[in-house]
Amino acid sequence: MKKLIAITLATLILTSVLLSGCTSQNTTSNTNTITTETGKGNFKGTLVNSNGNINDTLMLEYIKSMPKQPLSEQEKEGLIEMREEEKLARDVYLTLYEKWKLPIFKNIAESEETHTTAIKYLLEKYNIPDPVKNDSVGAFSNPKFEELYKKLVEEGNKSVVDALIVGATIEDLDIADLQKWINETDNEDIKFVYENLMKGSRNHMRAFVRMLNRYGANYTPKYISKEEFEQIINSNTERGMNQQ
Repeated sequence: MKKLIAITLATLILTSVLLSGCTSQNTTSNTNTITTETGKGNFKGTLVNSNGNINDTLMLEYIKSMPKQPLSEQEKEGLIEMREEEKLARDVYLTLYEKWKLPIFKNIAESEETHTTAIKYLLEKYNIPDPVKNDSVGAFSNPKFEELYKKLVEEGNKSVVDALIVGATIEDLDIADLQKWINETDNEDIKFVYENLMKGSRNHMRAFVRMLNRYGANYTPKYISKEEFEQIINSNTERGMNQQ
């Protein structure tokens, strides 16, 4: 009898250990992992969703987990430019939504808000003055973006198709500029942010091109190569998941 009880207890203990191991695995399966020079951090959530939105809370955690590296003048210039360029996209889309009431402009404008915020986190980390002094639609520190805003809105006000072409053009420019600034930096955190913003921009490009096709129209790239454009629109929606 004692032997039977001992066997039963041993079986219960072994079962408990095995179940504990399975529970531990299930708990960590939805955790994003990133390895940096300062170590490994575990973060839960999706960084970029199918609409191209950046999870700003998660992005801020990622940025804080990465080393603060020396910054060149070109890297500073890139951050300042992209902060306003992402705001430009948001502002144009908000304005075109008011004109045409197409949900795509409202949805992607909300996404662009998360993109410009991600750049803001990097500006704050490196103590770079924020060029966005006035967050109002159409207000920019750099006259280049003010003029571009006016030009794009004027084009987009002509017709729904023209407005969608403007959307694709902005994403075209955004992808090209992000690629340029990625090539100009060796900072781990800056590259990480730019690469994830590009995922969002490619998702936006796909969305605008799909909508243009519904209207029987197409888009011809102006800033990225035709080959890259074709690769983007013929590939699946991207999401920022595990980063290793």
